[in-house]
Amino acid sequence: MIRPLAGVLLLTAACSSAPNEQASASQPQAATQSKPGKKGKKGSHKTNKAEAQADGLRRVGKLTDGILESSGLCPAPEAGTYFTFGDDGQQPIVYRVDATGQQVGQFTLGAPNHDWESLSRDNSGNYYMGDCGNNNSDRRNLAILRFRPAQPSQVGKINFKYPDQTEFPPSKKERNFDCEASLWHDGQVYLFTKDRATESTCKVYSVPEAPGSYTAKLITKLAIPGQVTDATLSPDGHRLVLLARQELFIFDGNSWADILKATPRQISLKGAGQTEGAAFKNQQTLLISTEQGAMYELDL
Repeated sequence: MIRPLAGVLLLTAACSSAPNEQASASQPQAATQSKPGKKGKKGSHKTNKAEAQADGLRRVGKLTDGILESSGLCPAPEAGTYFTFGDDGQQPIVYRVDATGQQVGQFTLGAPNHDWESLSRDNSGNYYMGDCGNNNSDRRNLAILRFRPAQPSQVGKINFKYPDQTEFPPSKKERNFDCEASLWHDGQVYLFTKDRATESTCKVYSVPEAPGSYTAKLITKLAIPGQVTDATLSPDGHRLVLLARQELFIFDGNSWADILKATPRQISLKGAGQTEGAAFKNQQTLLISTEQGAMYELDL
């Protein structure tokens, strides 16, 4: 289903996309769905094939066994391949996979995986890993890890704290400091919170791209009825996608200013499972990974 959402403000940026590839002819299969709340392994149940096919979503593969709880996607330097990784509790390994989820490489990042949740890259080949998952809004060691894939042991840390958080944790109705989506743009890394309190407001912050310790800047708040899990920008820079659980939000514009003013479209991904990673495969095709290991394509 596609429907507009009115009155949404936005300021963000994105990870560049990989070159065009041929879309897979594979058809979708049934997926699993997890209960909202803390990510995980509890409460999952099967959904039917018809649901997985909704809105043109098609299953194109499965992540290689051993790649557990995929939490993000970003194009790798090698054309047609992508980086993915696990989140809280997983080894600090970044996997390189093809568009069907088959592993073609890996490396160990020289920093612990407290709760990796997102990955983006700049125009110079630097990558920015968001170690800012914060389910209970109680972390005091939030960071963005800056690295180059050819030198993964050399990691620069962008430590940050939120300007509007004074309690660790805050009351349950104020728990909106979990960040599962971050994007590099024009010298800044933008952070998008996952509202675990009301599921209605995504706060947008920014920190500089250079390693150091910062108080993040609160940019704006987005009236989004969902929990944001990843973000990506189309190759031409005119379409921003914010992924959420079994849905996504699209912002279009001919310029960055237009994107900031755009009214987003909401697309249902019902049946896909716990959607956690998104990257543009080409201008019109989005690649999506789930925590359960499924790989999907969606024609926008």
